[in-house]
Parts: sequence; structure tokens; C-alpha cells
Amino acid sequence: MTDYKDPMIPDGKVNPIDTDYQIGQDNILVKVGPFGLDIHNRVFLISAIVVVLFVVLTISFQQQAEPVFSSMRGWLTSNLDWFFISAANIFVLLCLGLIVSPLGKVRLGGTEATPDFGYAGWFSMLFAAGMGIGLMFYGVSEPLSHFSSAYGGVSVTDGVRTDWAPLAGAAGDALAAERLGMAATIYHWALHPWAIYAILALGLALFSFNKGLPLTIRSVFYPLLGERIWGWPGHIIDILAVFATLFGLATSLGLGASQAGAGLHYLFDWPQGSTTQILLVIGITAIALVSVLAGLEAGVKRLSEINMLLAALLLLFVIIVGPTLAIASGFVANLGAYLQHLPALANPLGREDVNFSQGWTAFYWAWWISWSPFVGMFIARVSRGRTVREFLISVLLIPSLACVLWMTVFGGTAISQVVQQGYEVAAGAELPLQLFAMLDVLPLAQISSFIAIILVVVFFVTSSDSGSLVIDTIAAGGKVNAPTPQRVFWCTFEGLVAIALILGGGLVALQAMAVSTGFPFTLVLLAACVAVVKGLLSEPRA
Repeated sequence: MTDYKDPMIPDGKVNPIDTDYQIGQDNILVKVGPFGLDIHNRVFLISAIVVVLFVVLTISFQQQAEPVFSSMRGWLTSNLDWFFISAANIFVLLCLGLIVSPLGKVRLGGTEATPDFGYAGWFSMLFAAGMGIGLMFYGVSEPLSHFSSAYGGVSVTDGVRTDWAPLAGAAGDALAAERLGMAATIYHWALHPWAIYAILALGLALFSFNKGLPLTIRSVFYPLLGERIWGWPGHIIDILAVFATLFGLATSLGLGASQAGAGLHYLFDWPQGSTTQILLVIGITAIALVSVLAGLEAGVKRLSEINMLLAALLLLFVIIVGPTLAIASGFVANLGAYLQHLPALANPLGREDVNFSQGWTAFYWAWWISWSPFVGMFIARVSRGRTVREFLISVLLIPSLACVLWMTVFGGTAISQVVQQGYEVAAGAELPLQLFAMLDVLPLAQISSFIAIILVVVFFVTSSDSGSLVIDTIAAGGKVNAPTPQRVFWCTFEGLVAIALILGGGLVALQAMAVSTGFPFTLVLLAACVAVVKGLLSEPRA
């Protein structure tokens, strides 16, 4: 056993999760039991059995599954919207408080630690893993939806005129409606989701790199549970993390498959429908397997950098050939509108705009929370050597500004096409097709649409391979270099879960499982806030 002298652990020892584990080099749990597999028996077996049963039952009872998923999503978002909104507000306030507090001087990895990656590679990995497919899927459709509703004099999407404060003056005023629509969109893609990721990522990095605990979700709760994290309380936390990650990823993979299928139909007249989406999931999962086998440096990092390059090229293309001046002025104006309307958008109580607060916000926060084990652990693994302040500013503020820019460019261009040029193509298209309908109005539409499809696919792959590595780390009790068959298992079942949900109800089923697994993990994250603060208070300032 390795000795630990951190004041957070008074007896100087960390117990292994099971008797057939021991702490090995670099504070990684090493399996020394039968078969030499690096799995934590309880977490891996329970998670794997439940996931296999879910796939089998959903595929076997497709007709019965769809109404179940629809009811599940509706009940959770309509009854717990206040809970999701309040929790996300807590995460943002804690992150901002840590940035300006003396605790921001704590360095992840110790006072002498240096970063493992430069800024370019670091930003590429965290951004590509964080919300790539979502930006492609909703970058045009969400601003258009909120703009259209506000312009028509309704609350942001429920079709009924209300007294919701930000709507004042928006009805019939295209510019005011655009600003409101962009503010409502940015609310879902800026500070709040990145704060959700940042809290868990900070906790994982702190307790792994500074406290010498395994890189797994249960380690964050040592200040609250002590040695009990190695027993069933810790097992339950890690099992919830596996489920949240798996189903959160499946939601994104399903969205990516539907958008890639729509793009292929648009460009090459490929048939649309669940069969095409399933074939895309199978093909892209196979590519993800190759990346998983290549590892973090050769696979995930390289694909993330390719992704960022393609995204930057597409972004620049739309800026240059689109309404350039409107985009340039819109960035600052949209950011200002977001900050102006943020208190009303983030208000958890007394909301009349139920379709926005429940249909959009509650789903989004549950989705981001379900992604937090995956993105949080991935960000933690590549963030050693950063101070807490540098870490939070980079993870919270810089990606938020990048999302504001993305939504301004793509959503703003689509709105401009409607208002200034009279084009209604994008607004009238189905959700997965709206990006391609917007690009169709611009020059070189065939080329830009093809790049967009490639970008969706590569975002798909980076999410899948990164998620597989993270789930395997959790299921292996913190081991970051588990045997190949285990990583293959999780990558394969990510694809199978996405296929099962596509067959069992499509988008509604995908959203239902993200919300269902996001709810219990919200409770885990709220407890993690307390644990992180307690852990930081015991650390020396850099």
C-alpha cells in the first residue's frame, strides 16, 4: 500500500476498493485477483448486466417502450424543472466564487506541478468532448425556434402569450425578438453547462492529483464519506456515474446519427429513417473503436484537433460569405442580451413559459448533468498542473464565449436569412435538416454541407471514444489503462444503447433516458460541491 500524508486523510492510508485490489504506481488501482482483469467487480458487473438487459428489452418491446419513454420524460421535466434550474444556478455561483476567492490559487497536482498539455491541445480536447454534436444539431434550429416564437408575440416556445419579463417589446419587433431568441439560446450553451462540467472535473482532478486517490467519481466524496467510499456508498456513486454517462452519450450519438442521415439525404439522396441512422451508428462506432484502441494521445487528442480545425473552417466560411457585419455586431449585442435576460431565464420559481423552462431548460440541464462524469473525468485527466483559477476560467468562461460565437454565426445567419432576405427554408425544415437548409442559401453549399457532415461524424467519434475511456475508468475503479476488451465492450454498448433508443422512440426516447439518469446524478453533483470546497480548504496555495 502507498502512504498518503494529506491532511484530508488523517490515518495516512487509502483503503483499496476491494480486497483483490491494491494501489499501484501513480495512484492507480491494480487488479491482482483472478483472470488479471482491471474491473471493479460490483460496479462493472451491475452496470454491464443492467445495460445489456436494457438493450435487449428495449429492442424486444419497441412498441411498448415508446410511450414509457415519453411519459418518463414528460413527468420529470414538468415536475422537476425548478430543481434542475436551481441546481445549475448553484454550480455557476460556486465556480464564480472560487475564481475570485483565495482558493483559486490552489494548483492541481501540487505546488510544483506543470501542465501536461499546451493551451491549444487542451482547449481542443475539452471543447470537442464537451458539446460538439449538440452545437451542430441545435446551432441553427434553437435560435430560429426562439426567435420565431418571440417575434410572434409568444413565450419563448409554448405558443401562448404570457407576461414573462424578457418578452416586453419583442412581439413584432424583429431585432428585439432576435436578441431575446439568442439570449435564450446562449443561456443553454454558456455558463451553466460548463459550470456543471467544471465542478466534477475540478473535484476529480483535486482528489486524484492532490490527494492521491483513484481517478473515479467516488473519490470526490472522501471528505463526506471517509473510508465508506470503498464500500457500497462508493459503488452506488460509480454505478450512477456509469449509467449517466452511457445514456447521456447515447442521446448525443442519436442526435448525431439523425443529423448525419439528414445531411446525406440532402446531398446524396440517401434514404432517411431509423435504418439509415442505425447503419450510421454502427459505422461510426466502428471508427470510434479504432480511436479507442489507439489511446488518448494518438486517438482522442488527434481527432479532437482535426475536429477543431474543421469547425474553425466552417465557422470562418459562414462568417465570410454570410452577413459578416451583422455577425460582428451581433456577438457583442447577443452577449449583452444574455447577461440582461439571465436573471429571468435562470429564475426557478413561478415560470409561466412552461415549454421553455420544462421542454428546453430542464432537458438541457439533465442532459449536461448526465454528461458530467464523462466530460468531467476527461477534462480532469488533461488538466494537471493548472491552478483552480486558471482551470475554472478556461473551462467555464472561454468555452462559453466560443459557444456565444458559434450560435451568433450560425443562428444569426439563419435569422438574417429570414428577416433580411425573406428565406423561410431553414425555419420550415425539420430539425436535423435546418443546418443544411441554412448552408444551402450560401455559396458553395455542397462543399460546406459535406464538411458539416464530416464534422458531425468526427464529433460523434470523439464523443464515443472519449466516453468509452471514461466509463471504463469508472468501472475499473480508477484504472486509466484497462485491458483492451473492456474498452471495446463499453464502446460497443454505447452504440447498442443508441440503436435501442432509436428503435424504442427516437428523439423522445433519447431525451427521456438523458433526463432519467441526469436526475439522480444531480443529487450527486450537489453533494460534490460541498466535498470540493472541503478538499480545497485543506490544500496549500500556489
